Amino acid sequence: MKLYSDAALAKILDQEIFHQISAVADRLGVECYVVGGYVRDIFLERPSDDIDVVVVGSGIEVASALKKELGKKAHLSVFRNFGTAQVKFSRNEEGGTRKEYEIEFVGARRESYSHDSRKPVVEDGTLEDDQNRRDFTINAMAICLNKERFGELIDPFNGIADLQDHMIATPLDPEVTFSDDPLRMMRCVRFATQLNFQIEDDTFDALGRMADRIKIVSGERIEVELNKIMMATHPSIGFEYLQRSGLLQIILPELAALDIVEKKEGRAHKNNFYHTLEVLENVCRQGAPLWLRWGALLHDIGKTKTKRWEPKTGWTFHNHNYVGAKMVQDIFRRLKLPMGMEMRYVQKLVDLHMRPIAIADEEVTDSAVRRLLNDAGDDIDDLMTLCEADITSKNEVRKQLFLENFRMVREKLADLKEKDYKRLLQPVIDGNEIMELFHLSPSREVGVLKQYLKDAVLDNKVENERESLMRLLLEKAKEMGLEKQ
Repeated sequence: MKLYSDAALAKILDQEIFHQISAVADRLGVECYVVGGYVRDIFLERPSDDIDVVVVGSGIEVASALKKELGKKAHLSVFRNFGTAQVKFSRNEEGGTRKEYEIEFVGARRESYSHDSRKPVVEDGTLEDDQNRRDFTINAMAICLNKERFGELIDPFNGIADLQDHMIATPLDPEVTFSDDPLRMMRCVRFATQLNFQIEDDTFDALGRMADRIKIVSGERIEVELNKIMMATHPSIGFEYLQRSGLLQIILPELAALDIVEKKEGRAHKNNFYHTLEVLENVCRQGAPLWLRWGALLHDIGKTKTKRWEPKTGWTFHNHNYVGAKMVQDIFRRLKLPMGMEMRYVQKLVDLHMRPIAIADEEVTDSAVRRLLNDAGDDIDDLMTLCEADITSKNEVRKQLFLENFRMVREKLADLKEKDYKRLLQPVIDGNEIMELFHLSPSREVGVLKQYLKDAVLDNKVENERESLMRLLLEKAKEMGLEKQ
């Protein structure tokens, strides 16, 4: 981060939009401050497009006056129930680039909460009142925009010091802060993850004491914070904080339950929670999109339910991929994650993630690769990325053997895809033709014949051509006592 004097801050804010806000506020005779994330990001030297402005008076009045100043190019949205307003507009900057502005205005306020709700009772307040209600010290800083004090930093909770120390802390008693609005607990973890900061000791302890309060927060709000954690450079930071604080046991108990190591007859299994975080970090290094990250997070979710002790082989997790895939739907529903193609994609990754590993642990055959490509379809590359990330063995020789076999699998996949795998893997004789040939209605017999032809194609027993497939079909039908009509 970088420290700035008030004069330096005034120079940073020496932009047309801030001077326009300043002029409007002075004309209306109210104090006006840019606050929150925009100020924090100045010191972190990070770009920020969202500007939050606090007015000691009516934020709506200042926003309306600014809209009038900007003219038709600006759009004003007023939310009177919340006492806020938003001004959106765009303009050409120096160099010809077009910049989009989104400015939120709110009147300074004092808040009080009831125990069973996140919705506060709001009263007009001073700048001090408004800073007191902020979630974290690094978000409670304000810079004055009025002409006489333009660029003056107001930092009552020493947020600058916490930025220097890479620390997340609350302005007031953290237990009160989190009790008032429990979503702040998720935001605390999210900021620590995004900024790679530590959570101050008292603040972290309060997370543990107040974790149960997260139950009054809607799934939709938790989903937003989880996805922001997931898209951070190192999301494992956030999930470790969630686990250590007790929040994860409430919002995603299936994942929290993996944090255990059992030992029997001198043999222990690995900690599947920390293995999962390692896999998640591995896919993130490849720049994975959101839903592939979710696939990594949930890939071993079925291991708690499938764990068994077998005296000859030790700890086993047979079919954990299948069980885990079935669990995905309930998790997505509870967390208000999308229940459509995104959920089905994650289910597919969880269900299939053992297949490439099984192939790579033995001889890499054409038949196995063709079947894998048939089942994974267009998601095959993401599946392979997940499976390569899943190799976290500390045995370097075994790890390199798997990765080399994965390379061979990828080569065979690339060869198949180059030859138009969809045409190659789908038999040219389909179910409709089978029903017509043998005068059958949809039935088990049709399914058996279809699968027989598909297996023959996938195992490369015959070319995917009508003549050879018809010969196989007639032979199988004869075995089943079916006559061509």
